[in-house]
Amino acid sequence: MPKFFPEGYVPAMEQKQTEKAIKYIKDTFERELSGGLKLSRVTSPLFVPRGSGINDDLNGIERPVRFQIGNLENREMEIVQSLAKWKRMALADLGFKRGTGLYTDMNAIRPDDDLDAIHSIYVDQWDWELVMGKNERSLDYLKRVVRKIYSSMKRTEFLVSEMFPGCTPTLPEHITFIHSEDAQREYPQLSPVQREKELAKKYGAIFLIGIGSPLADGISQGGRAPDYDDWSTKTDDEHTGLNGDIIVWDTVRGDSLELSSMGIRVDEETLLRQLKMKDAEDRTSLYWHKRLLGGELPQTIGGGIGQSRLCMFLLKKAHIGEVQASIWPEEVLNEADSMHVFLM
Repeated sequence: MPKFFPEGYVPAMEQKQTEKAIKYIKDTFERELSGGLKLSRVTSPLFVPRGSGINDDLNGIERPVRFQIGNLENREMEIVQSLAKWKRMALADLGFKRGTGLYTDMNAIRPDDDLDAIHSIYVDQWDWELVMGKNERSLDYLKRVVRKIYSSMKRTEFLVSEMFPGCTPTLPEHITFIHSEDAQREYPQLSPVQREKELAKKYGAIFLIGIGSPLADGISQGGRAPDYDDWSTKTDDEHTGLNGDIIVWDTVRGDSLELSSMGIRVDEETLLRQLKMKDAEDRTSLYWHKRLLGGELPQTIGGGIGQSRLCMFLLKKAHIGEVQASIWPEEVLNEADSMHVFLM
């Protein structure tokens, strides 16, 4: 029995055609996303100064890759893990207005990530950020933006199926919104990951709301740092959080696949509350945090959309290494070779 690939898996296309399809998907989705959300493309950094508070610590445990610059008195830098904070500064510094925003190609190295069919130490995603009004901090606004992103995915899926007939569309017509509290109540015996799988299989595409806030059993649906997404604001008597994940059902792997993490970003009040909850109040002295608390940064919504994961999903691939050049364990390479699957 194959360990890393579905039994009997055969890629839908050969490698040269795969390369052409990857380029087509990226060009198409960028156009659909930027048009739907009124986003302008900008250039983003690969590394940022250590100790500035600009880099993201994701779940708070991942180690960033660090290096020294010899010609700058060995000043330490960090490879970005995501651009959630940097994007918000860029919107302020470039003078973006409400209702407009930016997107960029984010390339990161996360050495502590898993190495499996959907995880790699190399991360490539479309990072996007949109300026919104402070009076738009609501669940309804979050859902409107999610629907626009999902529509971009649906349109891209259709166009890919027209260009590459082996890539049959599987996304449902509409995305289903589910609060993490409701998911926990429906499947109390399952882990957060198992709940995601059951719900994605049931609905085809879901937006799971409230990632990061502790649930009734004391366990969060997923990890979130305290200083970018708002996961602590109460939206009603039973639900918390103005963020979430877009998760789809991957018919090739027979498993759930997260395509996007996103949310309404913290304001001054939420930042202080979440830093206190995570016992990280010392961050208020960092450059980025001082700018936010000083009212210099706009209220935004933003997130990241996995480029390789979207390509993998739309091209019916079983392993992210089929659409992305990275490094894989020897046993994965051997199994891929035995099944005549090309890993980049």
